[in-house]
Amino acid sequence: MDVVLEVVDTFIADYGYAYFHPRQPTPYDFPASSNATDSSAQAAFSTWTYKPATKFLTLEPPQAAYMSAWDRDNPLRQALTLYLITWIFGLAVYFIVATLSYIFIFDKRTFNHPRFIKNQVRLEMISANKAMPVMAIITAPLFLLEVRGYGKLYDTTEDGPGFWYDIFQFPLFLLFTDFCIYWAHRWLHHPWVYKHLHKAHHKWIMPTPFASHAFHPLDGFTQSLPYHIFPFIFPLQKMAYVALFIFVNLWSVMIHDGEYLTNNPIVNGAACHSLHHSRFEVNYGQFFTAFDRLGGTYRMPEQWMFERDMKMSENKWRSEVEKVDELIEEIEGDDNRTYGPSDTKKTQ
Repeated sequence: MDVVLEVVDTFIADYGYAYFHPRQPTPYDFPASSNATDSSAQAAFSTWTYKPATKFLTLEPPQAAYMSAWDRDNPLRQALTLYLITWIFGLAVYFIVATLSYIFIFDKRTFNHPRFIKNQVRLEMISANKAMPVMAIITAPLFLLEVRGYGKLYDTTEDGPGFWYDIFQFPLFLLFTDFCIYWAHRWLHHPWVYKHLHKAHHKWIMPTPFASHAFHPLDGFTQSLPYHIFPFIFPLQKMAYVALFIFVNLWSVMIHDGEYLTNNPIVNGAACHSLHHSRFEVNYGQFFTAFDRLGGTYRMPEQWMFERDMKMSENKWRSEVEKVDELIEEIEGDDNRTYGPSDTKKTQ
């Protein structure tokens, strides 16, 4: 995350901190030429020196980088900037990817499903907007520890275990995080935990791409924690970390888009995750089906789910709704969702 932090500092944060929290005027006896500007004198007086976060990218700091009382190495400044990056950048990725998926992939006939919630898309957006700033507060300290060198992030191949690991780190990351998320997700389905944390995400029986980040903030943080634990346990190349950070957000949107591309027995794709939303206690994995298979919670998507007309058939919907309603009553009790275009709540 130090690479992202450097980019944000160079183009945005340096100017903001220089303006809102400037350095104190230089001492009266500090030597400066008569034609030197105040800003150049302050820059010369700064003790901070630039060190690129990665050898793959060098961004010459603007003069503003030397003009704040909080230089780039200040932990309070880093914490605040990382919080804003986590919140705003995460929100931007969410809205951009979810919007594109919603426009080009999501089947709008889903709106007619009897268990599609009234104003669901707007409610999903509201839920995500409420969750992400809180999640960012909890997540930023972990990013701060990474930036300040407490993790095992490395820059070049020479700094890491070797070229073989540059390749191996990707499947290792996916397998480790999938294993951890599987068990975290199962824990979130413990009746007490589900009621207070995870139920908010299962509000969406027929999710849209905007449901991907529509959850209780502690729920979202719990399931994202393995991503942050990984670089404290295993080496991880810095640029790979940024790429994986973007990928996991993309993947979260993709498994909520309702487009069942393949019934792959290995990958826990959108079809598997849609079953999790409608069957509640199956397919807990994030990327793969392996841990669901080992844990006895795997449910294979049925073939009709991959036939577009059958998937959107009202007859099929009616038969599925009966099963969904039984599970809602068993797991949640009263169903307080408001379905469809009317304001009438569904009654059991």
